[in-house]
Amino acid sequence: MKPLSRRDFLSESSLAIATVAASTLGLGRGLVDPIGPPSSLASGASEPHLDFPTQPRDRLAVASWPFRAFIESPTNHDRDSRKPGMDLKQFPAMVVERFDLHLIEPLGDHFASTQPGYLADFREAIAKAGSHAVDIPCGGHHSFYDPDTAKRSQSVDDAKKWVDVAVAIGSPSIRAHVAGVHGVKPDVDRAAESLRQLADYGGEKNIVINLENDDLLTEDAFFIVQVIEKVNHPWLHALPDFCNFMMTGNADFNYRAVTAMFKHAYNIAHMKDEEGDGMGKFYAIDVARTFAIAKDAGYRGYFSMEWEGNGEPYAGTQRLIDESLKNLT
Repeated sequence: MKPLSRRDFLSESSLAIATVAASTLGLGRGLVDPIGPPSSLASGASEPHLDFPTQPRDRLAVASWPFRAFIESPTNHDRDSRKPGMDLKQFPAMVVERFDLHLIEPLGDHFASTQPGYLADFREAIAKAGSHAVDIPCGGHHSFYDPDTAKRSQSVDDAKKWVDVAVAIGSPSIRAHVAGVHGVKPDVDRAAESLRQLADYGGEKNIVINLENDDLLTEDAFFIVQVIEKVNHPWLHALPDFCNFMMTGNADFNYRAVTAMFKHAYNIAHMKDEEGDGMGKFYAIDVARTFAIAKDAGYRGYFSMEWEGNGEPYAGTQRLIDESLKNLT
């Protein structure tokens, strides 16, 4: 099957980021603040030390991606004007009210701005909701394995700006997108060189860098694992998605991919129970089997609900929450 790209993540060409002085986030329901007070964010630890909650519900987050049709942002090209609009600052409170969850995963394209003032307001909205951001999936036009050195350097610089955004809103990690290059096969050595620089910067800021099995060509799970193992950096980890690779129609391949990714996962995984191929066909997975893979790998981090199925995202997200609680309890 020809590899399919799931998303065309767009990055803003200019992100004016400054460290935002903000109060420590108030977390609801006894959740542990995984990043500590803001003063520790730029201290530069040798490796991440996140104190993960153990209660099943407290390990669940809701991604903004399933709600893309509702979110107002100049970089969100999936907005459906026929549906009621929502600024990302409203998302944390909505998640608490609709799903009784206090963790969110805001997509980079859903930020209405990355200017310091907006980021400070967003962090305040997160705190007011008694919530917390656990990861920021972000992308860029340039590739970490581009043969052109200048373009590889630009890909690192673009991702560093999202590290700064993570610091500003209090997220412990970002998910860096591995973009492709027309006519160029993914290259482990070049990608590793670039991502080592990004991981070094993440370590300086106490921000984990995650790579996801998100694209069948440029983010093949086994390619991602090769890169992570070559870089061998405490701040570079995998973000396993439960069924992105069901787009191949090969369930065995998907489970092998997820197993390989969970061996390198740290703080975030994307939970979904089915995946669409973009042409109206959906492929379901064995949710219990996938949670067992995570457990066998010793994974203790968060599961972000990233509904991708038929229907509408509110009911779909609730179904994912119910399935997750059943398998984590």
